[in-house]
Amino acid sequence: MLGVVTAVFFLFNVLPGDPARLMLGQRADQASIDAINKDLGRDKPLFSQFVLYLNDLSPISFHNKVDKDNYLFLNPEKYSAKELLDIGSQGVLVLKYPYLRRSYQTKKKVSEILQETLPETAVLAFSAMVLASFLGIILGVVAALKKNTLFDKLSLLLAVLGMAGPSFFVGLIFAWIFGYLLSDYTGLNTVGSLYTSDDYGNGEYLDLKNLILPAVTLGIRPLAIIVQLTRSSLLDVLSQDYIRTAHAKGLSKAVVVFKHALKNALNPVVTAISGWFASLLAGAIFVEYIFGWKGVGKEVVDALDKYDLPVVMGTVLVAAFLFVLINILVDIIYGLLDPRIRLR
Repeated sequence: MLGVVTAVFFLFNVLPGDPARLMLGQRADQASIDAINKDLGRDKPLFSQFVLYLNDLSPISFHNKVDKDNYLFLNPEKYSAKELLDIGSQGVLVLKYPYLRRSYQTKKKVSEILQETLPETAVLAFSAMVLASFLGIILGVVAALKKNTLFDKLSLLLAVLGMAGPSFFVGLIFAWIFGYLLSDYTGLNTVGSLYTSDDYGNGEYLDLKNLILPAVTLGIRPLAIIVQLTRSSLLDVLSQDYIRTAHAKGLSKAVVVFKHALKNALNPVVTAISGWFASLLAGAIFVEYIFGWKGVGKEVVDALDKYDLPVVMGTVLVAAFLFVLINILVDIIYGLLDPRIRLR
């Protein structure tokens, strides 16, 4: 995470452009621009800005509790903090939530923006991954058991086509066919999010049919990979000596396949599922933009268009944290699936 924070900070802070001028407009006077840069901490050398950024992100950080003009002033509008230890006459060590800064455009905290948009992206990514995992494992198992049959060859052909189709292109095709040409039969919309505004001004209501097209579009590529991985891994396990021993003991084919073979064949599949789920959380940008899904992806596109760097940086850091967290969970799942690799 420290490596990601370092890369993200220096990557986005060497880009040309002045956030203060973007916030105030081209006619802003220099005094106002200087005041904004001071408030953002951009009036200091780059390395000092980096140290301040680390201090904002760190759960345990140092702040000033007296000088309101100091960037490190413990402002309750910026930090949700609990004081731990006084340092000198003005300093204090606090325990706080990581502060991802504020949006240049809306002035909202980036954490609040992510709280509003991340759940919808998570629902979309989770739905796509459940669909891809369920169908992928089933199709992969059947393809392995029916090796070299027509079904096996068709499943491999569809897997190759699924991997070859970029999500943004597949999304456009699906939106055009099912949301436009066949909308009278499918009832699906080309644009829509998890919640839809009521036509009579009574608020929003849950509209799950808007989830279908983006979830299918997002799940096609992981589905194709899971089919191939499940098939190849299961074929490898079925050729092992202990599987032949299980058959020799008189166990039924279903017991051998699902109790002994499939469990040991799922390690690479779990790796693929975890990696793709983290990727879907971070990479649903184009799909969300095409279908008007109000998630993190659409927010990032809008932020990039407006040079709203705190939103983009905060999103990248949260996505990286999810990658780390999911990989830790996968290591734990490995131990549950295969006792041979448990840590002792």
